[in-house]
Amino acid sequence: MPTNAKSLLQHSAFTHFTSKKLALYVSSASLLAACSSQPPMPQQPTQPLPPPVIVTPPPVVKPTPQLPTSYPTFNSWKSDFIQRASAQGYNRSDLERLLASASYNEQVVRSDKNQAEFAKMPWEYIDGAVSSSRVSGGQRGYADQSAVLLANENRYGVPASIVTAIWGMESSYGGFTGNSSLTSSLATLAYDGRRQAFAEQQLLALLKLVERGDIDWSELKGSWAGGMGHTQFIPQTWLEQGVDGNGDGHKNPWNRADALSSTASYLASAGWQRGLPTFYETRLPNGFDYRNVSSKKTLGEWQSMGLQLINVVGSAPGNTPVELWLPAGKEGPALLLTQNFDAIKVYNNSANYALGVSLLARAIVNQPQLQRDFPRYEKPLSTYQVTQLQQRLTSMGYDTKGTDGVIGTNTKLAFQRWQADNGQVPDGFITQRSAASLVQ
Repeated sequence: MPTNAKSLLQHSAFTHFTSKKLALYVSSASLLAACSSQPPMPQQPTQPLPPPVIVTPPPVVKPTPQLPTSYPTFNSWKSDFIQRASAQGYNRSDLERLLASASYNEQVVRSDKNQAEFAKMPWEYIDGAVSSSRVSGGQRGYADQSAVLLANENRYGVPASIVTAIWGMESSYGGFTGNSSLTSSLATLAYDGRRQAFAEQQLLALLKLVERGDIDWSELKGSWAGGMGHTQFIPQTWLEQGVDGNGDGHKNPWNRADALSSTASYLASAGWQRGLPTFYETRLPNGFDYRNVSSKKTLGEWQSMGLQLINVVGSAPGNTPVELWLPAGKEGPALLLTQNFDAIKVYNNSANYALGVSLLARAIVNQPQLQRDFPRYEKPLSTYQVTQLQQRLTSMGYDTKGTDGVIGTNTKLAFQRWQADNGQVPDGFITQRSAASLVQ
């Protein structure tokens, strides 16, 4: 889950994870060494007609009442939360048992509030995603879990390699699912106040999962932000989206079959289109009008403008709507993004994460990587400089829709408009060189 866990928690309202459908906490920094032996590559799945997917209505989680703004002590929040939840019909004894061992964790607060000093360049993220240990671990995981992965591919249409890549990005193929107390972490986030509604919702969902027998009281370990199991679902999303992958009557995120099946199902519900790649690499023609960057057209329309596809993986229907993205500006690769790229972003709303998953999935099954490399000589702005840039652009009439020190879509689009008006190629790529006149 980019973006990393912290960035996901920095949004103020949640549907699954956020109001932008950020449904999963992502532990993108998890990277464990894997054995160097390479297994035989698994066969690519056949494509029999998939059975119909039956959608079961999600269980109802009772809402919590209006929240106070702050509490004098951690124990006072505990008592009030138990009182409010039990008044809504939750079992008081179970609530007390859930929070009996919960303690305030200052490290959770620091992690939630921490912001990196410098923005991360896309190639730094991608290099970690497709490291040799990640690739070799993915090939072993693909081979070991091929029966479940291929059954899910036939059922949901999501490639086994994509699910395997997400598994690798989230928990290093189950090697690290988190060792923080989920109850302490979520209770700390609730007491701290910045994420109270979100954290309390997750605690109640966690209680529901225990009460319905999906997970055991002894299993409540995960990430500091609430991620659970092999693919790091948060409790509320697992309650609604979890799948019984091994047919034992339970949905347990620490069970590989359940986690992998749930991930495939979730991507399918996010709009995954069978047989379509996540992106097409393309070559831009001489004289290309960079004001078209970030716009969406059909593949045929882009080709009629002179764009040429490179190393096509999967089908390429001319009527496929795709968006042009330059992750590192005019000197880096040019990509046409499909709705499947967007589906991965529903899992984790980070373009770098979606590209990392896509490239790791390709590497696991020996498909082509990007042909054009990144301009690795470019340097990022510091968080302070990004805030400066946002303030300066907004004051000049190029509204960045906020000054949070994070380079998001609105900041890139505002900078792109400024570039077009000030003699730069409007590729939207923000670096020390391209933004030199706007920051100190």
